[in-house]
Amino acid sequence: MPGLRLLAVHAHPDDESSKGAATMARYVAEGHDVLVVTATGGEAGSILNPAMDTPEVRDNISAVRNEEMSRAAAALGVSHLWMGYVDSGLPEGDPLPPLPEGSFATLDPDVPAQKLVRIIREFRPHVVITYDENGGYPHPDHIQVHKVSMAAYDAAADPEYHPELGKAWPVQKLYYTHGFLLSRFKLLDEATYKLTGEHPFEDWFKRAEERGTKDIMHRVTTRVPCGEYFRQRDDALLAHATQIDPTGMFFRVPLDVQRNVWPTEEFELARTRLNLPEYGEPNFEDDLFDGVEGNEPEWSI
Repeated sequence: MPGLRLLAVHAHPDDESSKGAATMARYVAEGHDVLVVTATGGEAGSILNPAMDTPEVRDNISAVRNEEMSRAAAALGVSHLWMGYVDSGLPEGDPLPPLPEGSFATLDPDVPAQKLVRIIREFRPHVVITYDENGGYPHPDHIQVHKVSMAAYDAAADPEYHPELGKAWPVQKLYYTHGFLLSRFKLLDEATYKLTGEHPFEDWFKRAEERGTKDIMHRVTTRVPCGEYFRQRDDALLAHATQIDPTGMFFRVPLDVQRNVWPTEEFELARTRLNLPEYGEPNFEDDLFDGVEGNEPEWSI
């Protein structure tokens, strides 16, 4: 059923290209409308690609990241909106320093939730993608995106909640993205080693062990086949040139290996207003729009 609508809520520019990007590109190709909403401008992020770490880029980082986001959206074929909040940065040290006053993660979640409710009521998505309670990883802006998304999922459907923000719209399904799975990286690493003799994720595994990262494959309910869109995903990632090193680990696994070993992207169905079966191993859902009623739902909250 073409013409369904998907909304992806992210914290920073580049998050959309590393979390569910091939899935979004697939749905655009199938005739669905996909809108990416980015909470902050990413202006506090470090420059992770040495080739881009120049005075000119550092002095104009906001404009650079804005342009990168435009190129990434074009690569995926999605529409894009900025929420306009200030990047909180990732605090480091012991004790951790306070977050910058007025930055996204310091706000009462209801403030950005109202803005997201307006977007939901105007775009009327059938499905929303966001982060889990840990933010995918514990960046304060990612955790704030989770809080804001969950609040907006409830509030957008409530006709008594700020009616000036638009007509109530009940999102039918809300998913968490689960792209950084240990089990996925291990299989890709093993397959690449057999082919090339190198372990592309060796350093990542060491950092994951130091952080005590655990595999959360048991939380996955939905595996969307999207291997033929991995090239678009990579093009979108590379558009974020300040954040993505083209020689980095993500690009050392040949696309054919990825398509053969792990041709899906993973999600967790966290909330739904539909009567659906229990998904999960071995009964994975394979479509975020599974069971969705098109256009105006025939039911209301």
